[in-house]
Amino acid sequence: MTQLLQSSKHLLGTKGLSESELISILDRAAYWEQYPVKVTGHLQGRFVANMFFENSTRTRFSFEVAEKRLGAEVLNFAAAVSSVQKGESIYDTVRTLESMGIDAGVIRMKPNGLLQELASKIKVPLINAGDGNSEHPTQALLDLYTMRKQFGEFKGLKVAIIGDIQHSRVARSNLWALQTLGAQVSFCAPPTMRAEELAEHAPYVTMDQALQSDVVMMLRVQLERHEGTVFGSPEEYRAAYGLTAERASKMAPHAIIMHPAPFNRNVEIDDELVECEKSRIFEQMSHGVPIRMAVIERALS
Repeated sequence: MTQLLQSSKHLLGTKGLSESELISILDRAAYWEQYPVKVTGHLQGRFVANMFFENSTRTRFSFEVAEKRLGAEVLNFAAAVSSVQKGESIYDTVRTLESMGIDAGVIRMKPNGLLQELASKIKVPLINAGDGNSEHPTQALLDLYTMRKQFGEFKGLKVAIIGDIQHSRVARSNLWALQTLGAQVSFCAPPTMRAEELAEHAPYVTMDQALQSDVVMMLRVQLERHEGTVFGSPEEYRAAYGLTAERASKMAPHAIIMHPAPFNRNVEIDDELVECEKSRIFEQMSHGVPIRMAVIERALS
């Protein structure tokens, strides 16, 4: 996979990206964040297709803003109103757009493991905007960017990721990237929401232990995906694993709160904490555009 990433400018995940490559993306995002002009002609005449086979509002808009800021021509494709509804395969759809002359594709899909196969057959660079439970690399990159702005470096940084690890591509992409950069990652999750295959890479800790980290990253919890769990209601989940105001008061003075969003207020995070002094949640969102500018530029350079 690393070979695939390096040779063709695909960005399928953070797993396999080197420390120098991760840092170069963050550095380039910093360049774009302070760029004085809102729209550049950097990618003028290049066509980028946003191929969303799974709904997403924030991620798609963030990519679209990034593409337009770089001066690219943008094609938006939503599966709900496309031929995929008529039975056309994801592969056929991507190949069709490739044959029409797109220069890169941003792709989001539900199936696990399909993206890797797709990238081996498609010649234009593909950027993963979230695939199944596998990865969501640009979310992890904007999270890293937020952490680096706060702490300066990653070596020895303690990051706790709390919530539905089992279904979280964000947790996986953050794990691989943070470990490559020298950070210490731990998970905190109810037994029914753990991804046991990740236990060998990062320990599962208690809520109290997780609160001792430099970064406390909450994940969106979808209780409907866990039938028969120990939590009968959002209130019960909040009591056991939510970041309540009381729990947040136990965090270190320098520690920050993060969340990939969208968030369930008063479930995994208390309403009053979303925009509190420790929270970097909306700042994280603002970093999505410069990170995606850097990633799209990398794909097309």
